[in-house]
Amino acid sequence: MKMNRINIQLPATLKSKLEAQRKRGTTAAGLIRHLLEKHFQQSAK
Repeated sequence: MKMNRINIQLPATLKSKLEAQRKRGTTAAGLIRHLLEKHFQQSAK
């Protein structure tokens, strides 16, 4: 599957929470991808 890039802006509070997740080994891209997939699976039902 070909991947495409997107850029998003985040408030500082969300950015710091995202950085905390990165320290636990979760990448920003992986987390966002997971959340988008979950969202669209719920929408399809």
